[in-house]
Amino acid sequence: MQRFPSYLLNGYRNFMSGRYERERYRSLAEEGQSPKTLVIACSDSRSAPETIFDAGPGELFVIRNVANMVPPYQPDGHFHSTSAALEFAVLALKVTDIVVMGHGRCGGIKAALDPDAEPLSPGDFIGRWMSLVKPAAEQIQSNDVMTAAERQTALERVSIRNSLNNLRSFPDIEKLEKEGALQLHGAWFDISTGELWVMEPDTGDFIRPDLPV
Repeated sequence: MQRFPSYLLNGYRNFMSGRYERERYRSLAEEGQSPKTLVIACSDSRSAPETIFDAGPGELFVIRNVANMVPPYQPDGHFHSTSAALEFAVLALKVTDIVVMGHGRCGGIKAALDPDAEPLSPGDFIGRWMSLVKPAAEQIQSNDVMTAAERQTALERVSIRNSLNNLRSFPDIEKLEKEGALQLHGAWFDISTGELWVMEPDTGDFIRPDLPV
C-alpha cells in the first residue's frame, strides 16, 4: 500500500501547531480571496514568491510554470493554464500589480541555451514551451564574448522583458495598464545570494532597489 510522504505529514503537523492562523483562514474561507498582486514565477522549488516576499495566506495570487514565462494572447482552442490564471487574476480578482519574477540558475533557461539538449520525452513539452524565447536564446548563444553564466543571466532577464511584452498582448491587460488601473513589473531573484533585482520600467535595466526602512 502506497504511503503518503511522511515528511509532508510532519510539515503539516508543524504548520497546524505553529503557522496556521485559524481566524485568518476562517475569514478567507468565508469572505474569499482578494490579493492585489499577481506574481508569475518559476516552478523551481528554490524560488517560492510567498517565501521571498514574506507573504501570508491570501496576499499573493501566484502562477508558477517552467521559467516563469507568459505566452502571447492566443485564444486558439488549446489548453492554456497560464492564460486562464491570468484571466482570473485580472478580471475576477482585479489585481492592481503583476510581477514577472525570474531567478538565477533557471533550468528552463539553461535548456533553452543548449543547442544539443535532448527532449526528456517524445512530447518534448519543455522544448515546445521554451521555444517562446528561442529567438533571444539564439542571439545570446552566438555571443562568445560572454561566459556561459553571463549568457544564462542575460537570457533570464531578457525572458522577463519578453513575458512583460506578451502580457501586453492580452487586450484587457493592455487596456487596464493604459488606464492606470494595472501596473506591470519585472524582478529577478539570485538564489545564491538572496539578492532581488527589479526592472526599471523606462530602460528595462535591472537594479537593486532601495528597501523601505
